[in-house]
Formats: sequence, C-alpha cells, structure tokens
Amino acid sequence: EVQLREWGPSLVKPSQTLSLTFMVSGFSLTSYGVDWVRQAPGKGLEQMACINYDGDTYYSPSIKSHTSISETSKNQFSLQLSCVTTEDMAVCCCARDTVRGRHRTSTPA
Repeated sequence: EVQLREWGPSLVKPSQTLSLTFMVSGFSLTSYGVDWVRQAPGKGLEQMACINYDGDTYYSPSIKSHTSISETSKNQFSLQLSCVTTEDMAVCCCARDTVRGRHRTSTPA
C-alpha cells in the first residue's frame, strides 16, 4: 500500500518558515517522483513543486524564490517554505507520481 505521511506544523504566521517532513512507504523515492500541490481559498489546485526520482527538484515560479525540497533518504524528504505570506495560505498536499522513473524539467500545468 502506497502511503505518504507528513510531519510538521499545520499553521505558521506570516514571515515565518513552514518546515514539513514527508515519509513515504510502499515505494521508494529512487523510483518515483513526488508532487506538491496547494489550493488557496476560492481557487483551483496549483502545482507547486516536484522532486524527481533522481533528487532533481522543480518549482512553480510563484514560490521558487522561497521554497526548497530536499530528499533526506530513499523514503523521506523535507519541504521548506520561507517568509510565508498571506498569499501562501492554502491547503497543501503531496502525491506520488503515477509513472515510475519519469523525469520532469518543469511542473505540469
């Protein structure tokens, strides 16, 4: 069974840094990428970032300057969103890529 679990604060105040850790089970980050999406109040889903199976990362232009994703092991990665603003307020989640070994050079539209 594929699972993604998140640890970290669910809320931060403007100007603070949001730091989340994600642990995966049922697959390896060396085989599949993971995508991070968010949905702001009254808006549609927005693809924010992805980490490829080889550790390469790509970010949406709207958060590229203040976000980083790093793989800490074959089943764990962390995400940091620094200097959070009210525009960053959203429900966020991550999901495993559906294609094994796919390598992205940008986030999907």
